[in-house]
Amino acid sequence: MFVYIRRNLGLAIEGISQNKLRALLTALGIIFGVFAVVSMLAIGNGAKKSILDQLKIIGTNNIVINSIPPEQNGEDSGGNIKEEKKSYTPGLTLKDVEAIKSIVPGIETLSIETEDDAKILYGKNMVKSKCYGVNNDFFNVNNLELSKGSFFSGNHKNGVNVCVLGANAAARLFLGKNPIGSYVKSNHVVFKVIGVLKKRLISKENLVKLDVNNYSNIIFIPFDTFKLRINNKIRIGKEDVKRDDDDETENKNYHQLDKVVVKLADAKSMESSAELISRLLLRRHNNQADFEIKVPELLIKQQQNTQETMNLILAVIAGISLLVGGIGIMNIMLASVLERVKEIGLRRSIGATEKDIIYQFLLEAIAISLFGGIIGVILGIFGAKVIAAYADISTVISFASILISFGIAVSIGIIFGIMPAQKAAKMDPITALRTD
Repeated sequence: MFVYIRRNLGLAIEGISQNKLRALLTALGIIFGVFAVVSMLAIGNGAKKSILDQLKIIGTNNIVINSIPPEQNGEDSGGNIKEEKKSYTPGLTLKDVEAIKSIVPGIETLSIETEDDAKILYGKNMVKSKCYGVNNDFFNVNNLELSKGSFFSGNHKNGVNVCVLGANAAARLFLGKNPIGSYVKSNHVVFKVIGVLKKRLISKENLVKLDVNNYSNIIFIPFDTFKLRINNKIRIGKEDVKRDDDDETENKNYHQLDKVVVKLADAKSMESSAELISRLLLRRHNNQADFEIKVPELLIKQQQNTQETMNLILAVIAGISLLVGGIGIMNIMLASVLERVKEIGLRRSIGATEKDIIYQFLLEAIAISLFGGIIGVILGIFGAKVIAAYADISTVISFASILISFGIAVSIGIIFGIMPAQKAAKMDPITALRTD
């Protein structure tokens, strides 16, 4: 059987080589079609990977509550500055967190954070940074991993001076030395380094899109320590009390917490839980919307749906290109059959069977398709890299996409080559030899 196919394949290749230009023009449709398929799959895989990476960064089943800093004044429709008197609101506080825990069902874990500007000092080295006061769940919710050391534990309470450093901050302060067990100074307080975060690679575009921080330059301390030793923003002192004739109009951030992230056990209750949290906080804040609630996973899923629609459009375009290429192969092969009537009649007269003729012309079509497929795959890989470089989007070329492209190319050769092959095989050899 193998010898039989090899002999007919040799005849098919000989037939193609006798008219190379026609074979190349026939293959162009397949080349562009496969190029489109490979590029489309690379873009689709890249978009899928990007979405999965985003989900990994923000975590799944998360509801994010951000405090909104107070504004001094507003503007009316004429552009004039106007004073706005608002009802008292305590801001986003630990009491809100306790209320959320007691009322919202299905909470798996809950992260709190507050921040302040900071400088981190170690010896003569200094890094401008931010100091984050967080609870133990912060690192889990934000999918942060350690490169060395440990996170906070139940022992780190009551204002104990320990910290975890971001990867870049640790590298710039310690210059290759092991920071674990060393002491750094920030906001006039000395902290013992117990952990260093693993560097997390994320593009600036995704940082802005997802409204997240890569936490590379941050010093993290337990929330209780932040509250006791750095800044308890909810505290009211005489410096916070102003008389009516004070010229100072700067409003301080009155929120005790800058962000709360609620992680639910079940994704199905995301929207209803977000609505419940919104109503709860509005009631506790005297109907003042000094917070905003986001459900990043839902936003990303909307983006995913949009991307899937775009991928479908690209697939249709690629499919049309391949269909046109297949029709081109069928037309050229039909024309080739008419041109080679005497050759067909001669082969039949010396003993070739209908099966031999079918194999010859079918293998010609498959060979042209495979040639087009190989060139199309090469161009598709190159095109995907060009798209990634100049369009600033992620593309991923997988072995599966290459196999699919070759499979499509072979299928087109078989589907659109079988009718011309059958037409050639059914020719009467005597009639074919008499044809001028």
